[in-house]
Amino acid sequence: MRTPKTLAPLLEDGLIDHVIQPLRSGKEADLFVVATAHGVRCAKVYKEARQRGFRQAGLYQEGRTVRDSRRGRAMAKKSRFGRHEREEVWQNAEVDALFRLADAGVRVPTPYLCIDGVLLMELIVDAAGEPAPRLSDLILTAAQATAIHATLMRDVARMLCAGIVHGDLSEYNVLLDDKGPVIIDLPQHLNAVANNNAAAFFVRDIDHLTAFFGRFAPSLAATDYGREMWALYQTHALQPDTPLTGIYHPESTPPDIAQVLREIDAARREEEHRQARLAAHAEASHAD
Repeated sequence: MRTPKTLAPLLEDGLIDHVIQPLRSGKEADLFVVATAHGVRCAKVYKEARQRGFRQAGLYQEGRTVRDSRRGRAMAKKSRFGRHEREEVWQNAEVDALFRLADAGVRVPTPYLCIDGVLLMELIVDAAGEPAPRLSDLILTAAQATAIHATLMRDVARMLCAGIVHGDLSEYNVLLDDKGPVIIDLPQHLNAVANNNAAAFFVRDIDHLTAFFGRFAPSLAATDYGREMWALYQTHALQPDTPLTGIYHPESTPPDIAQVLREIDAARREEEHRQARLAAHAEASHAD
């Protein structure tokens, strides 16, 4: 097939031999199957910020630190250099997360390199050597759904113990090969400790999976692993091998006063901004 423009530099540098086929187009990247000197790989071509489907990227990136102060200042000012640096941080965040999760025992694709907006990584394949399907493409038996769900809950617990919340986890971001589920697409992951939105995104991730698997195994629809795990995590009681029940009793969990105060403060700031916008609009209308 014709080489996409974004992959031409990798072809010229000998990092890939040729593009075999397009694999999938997503909200943050386009994926291609490529041939390299080391075998068949997956090339993930990131889309520019204005093309991505994540409209509230700031919610995901809260708590991510940049060691280089110059880069940090440029990103805050949103200059041309700052926007370029922000894109690099967004892309490299996925590589960092993949290595951290692999070390934590979570099944994720192995990354090889990230250059010029392209992540070259392991191609997950099925038993026949074809690109592995997403969960969303499969019809499961109740037994299959229960087994895959249990594996994913254990992997999500390992992720949380490693301080990572996926932030966009669903049946569309999990592949299934002959060994089980593989979690993909992590550029938007959240810092579980430093991001005030982590709890909400974590519970939403698990709720998405619960709704999907509950279609095939109705008994899973009534579980609440997300809130159970987060409550354990908040009290430092969650370990990668902590037994999970899927049952959550909010009345037995002490309230997170700090979180309540943060939410109140956020609501106050939002109202102040709203009032400022209304005042500015009124002033502009009066001037007209």
